[in-house]
Amino acid sequence: MINFQRLGGAAAILAAGTYLIGFWFYFTVLGPARFGSGQIDPAQHVLFLVENQSVMHAWNLIIYVGNAFCLVILAVALHQRVKSGCAGLAQTATSFGLIWAGLLLASGMLANVALGRVINLQAADSPLTTTVWQVLAIVQEGLGGGNEIAGGLWILLLSWAGQWSKSLPTGLNALGAIIGTAGLLTVVPALGEAGSVFGLGFIVWFIWVGGVLMFSRSRHA
Repeated sequence: MINFQRLGGAAAILAAGTYLIGFWFYFTVLGPARFGSGQIDPAQHVLFLVENQSVMHAWNLIIYVGNAFCLVILAVALHQRVKSGCAGLAQTATSFGLIWAGLLLASGMLANVALGRVINLQAADSPLTTTVWQVLAIVQEGLGGGNEIAGGLWILLLSWAGQWSKSLPTGLNALGAIIGTAGLLTVVPALGEAGSVFGLGFIVWFIWVGGVLMFSRSRHA
């Protein structure tokens, strides 16, 4: 019989790994190339995609699709843990977690389809190449990272449920509340930098909650 709590813990550790890979790739490859910024011409973005298509394809699979799979397993495992005594709150939190996973999955699939389409247009020397890239990039960003409403609500409500049911450590719930608040603040354009707190905080949270699920028995189990 599958121990879903431990499976969820393993998924959390893997999710942390996808975030670490994402940050590493951003700071070592995308950042120096200024990819995704408004500091370079869109045609240079397209050229970067053409020159790094295999790496970008793998990156999209890891940080979006891989992370989405981990989130589904983790959301269900945590729902099982925190639902005692606050079933409605736990269900609401889990719903946002699954919505977030769905958005990430859609974003990753769109990113790789867009990558192939843009490369084909560039090979055909189409004048629409940069326009198509810009439109698809906006849609992808809206789905998977332009703001963090779904992820913020998931961890915020989950932390509330974990504290209410006393099924998760208080420190972990406090960290989740901070991360969730940072995620919700990203809807305000002037506070977009809160996304860094959201992303970096989630690395710590994933590792912590992974340890809790793998090595700490739920008192409601």
